[in-house]
Parts: sequence; C-alpha cells; structure tokens
Amino acid sequence: MSDQPSAADEIMDGVYRALRAHGYAELTMQDIADECSKSKSLLHYHYDTKEDLLVAFLDRVISDSERRIAAHADSSPSERLAGFIGWFVFEPDAVDREAFHIALLELRTQGPFNEPIREQLTRSDRLLRGTVVDILESGIEEGVFRDVDVEETAALLVATLDGARTRQITLSGGVDTAERGGSDALGIAETAGHPEPTYTRAVAEAAFRRLVEPLLAEGAELPSLEAGIAAMTPVDADEDNDESEDE
Repeated sequence: MSDQPSAADEIMDGVYRALRAHGYAELTMQDIADECSKSKSLLHYHYDTKEDLLVAFLDRVISDSERRIAAHADSSPSERLAGFIGWFVFEPDAVDREAFHIALLELRTQGPFNEPIREQLTRSDRLLRGTVVDILESGIEEGVFRDVDVEETAALLVATLDGARTRQITLSGGVDTAERGGSDALGIAETAGHPEPTYTRAVAEAAFRRLVEPLLAEGAELPSLEAGIAAMTPVDADEDNDESEDE
C-alpha cells in the first residue's frame, strides 16, 4: 500500500495552508490551487464552487477531530476531561494555528447564510458538547464525578473554552508579554483592556478550579492541565491541520 497522499488529501492540505495564508474573505480557488500544486480546473472538476470545497474541508476537519477524540476513548474520564480542556489552549508562538482559527471564525460567520456550512458547524458543536457529556456520564458511573446535569455542565464548559479561544485570537494579537498589566476577577492578566496572548491557558486553569474541581467526587483527582495539553498535542508538529476544531 502506498504511503503517498491521495489527491483529495493534497487538496485539503492546500485548503488548510491557503486559509492560514489568506483567510476566508480573500480566499480564491487559485490560491488553493497554488498551495496544493493542482490546477484550478482540477479543483473545479471536483468542486463547483469555493463554498463547496470549504464545506468538504470542514467535513474533513471535524472527521479528524472525531478520530482524535476516539483515540482517547479508553483513557479514564478524568484524563479525557483534562485532555479536552487542554485541547483549547494555544500559546502566542502558535502563529499558524492562530491564523487557521481566525479563518475558521470567518467561516463561522457564514453559518446564518449558508446551510451546508451551518450543518457542519452544528455537527462540530454537537461533537464538542457530546464529548463532554460522554466524559461526565462515564465519570459519574465510575464514581469519579458527582451526579450533575451533564448537558448543562457540558454546554457551560464548551462555551467557556470556545469563548476564550475566540477572545484570544481576536483581541490579544500583538500584546507584549513584558507589558502585561492588571487582572480581572478570574486572575487573568490583561493589558489596556486586551487579554494576554496566553488567555486560553489562563481560562483553562480557571475552568479547572471553578468548573471541574467542584465536579470531583471525594478522593478523586484530575490530571494537570499540562498533562491534558500533552495528551491532545499531535506527535508530529506538521499535523496542526488536525485541529479541530476545534471549532
């Protein structure tokens, strides 16, 4: 069996690189063709429009996320929850990842106007919330977590982490870490009203303290945030397009 990537894989990798480089609004089929070394006519042979190609890309990203989550299904509920929270953390030097998530934010704004994109975004939301629900239900059954409303808790945790990521990538760009100033009620440093470039880490740490630790049953322990981040980090740095979205 050949280890060479298929044409579909090469096209999707090209979409990923083009989105990082150009964002959604300025993206053209020619940009994607240039990034994957395919002809524009070949892209149009498989996909009628840029939107069709981006919907296929979203499908690929979410499917990658499903596989990544499934790969940790045999871990303990506490390890899985720590990994889920760590998945949303990225550092200020993760420039490519930030650019990619900015492009995904642009795609998300098309949801109200584009039904195929909205369907993929809905699928992504269900995956994230459903993953936390499954983790909590397993943890309750095993006596790791207290008996709580799992749907409500999952919605709150996902909204917190996703909101932190959105805030970091849209507001914190360019903040010099040496000039960080005050803090808010969660102890999250800010400068001139803008979150610092490690805002997702600070919110993840707060989520551990405020949302997760109160869930733990007596005697139960949760792995550290660092362990969670390490668990969900791809071994190969080139696998950044397995984000998932993380959407």
